[in-house]
Amino acid sequence: MSLVGVSHAEESASPPWASLTEYEHKVLAPLADDWDSMRPWQRERMLEIAKDYPKMTPERQERVQKRLSDWTRMTPFERENARKRYQQFKSLPPEKREELRRKWHELKAAPEDAN
Repeated sequence: MSLVGVSHAEESASPPWASLTEYEHKVLAPLADDWDSMRPWQRERMLEIAKDYPKMTPERQERVQKRLSDWTRMTPFERENARKRYQQFKSLPPEKREELRRKWHELKAAPEDAN
């Protein structure tokens, strides 16, 4: 296999921003400035999200857009910490994950002036 072939295969698996469709540009707009510096696996994950986007409820679409926007405002250090926390969460037993989800929802539902 030639290096040219590898490069082409990598590019097709994680295309540059300029080669995305108009629809992908719309869904992934918060990532436009960072797209070409993202790792191939990150681009692939985002393209999967864009592919599933039309099947999502409006509420889920809104949540995806907010998370993409929030992600772009994070520093590389904050992003790495978020990835680590997510991996730690995913490694927990299902009952512990559910307990943490329940506590998180309770915290979010609490009045803000409860301090």
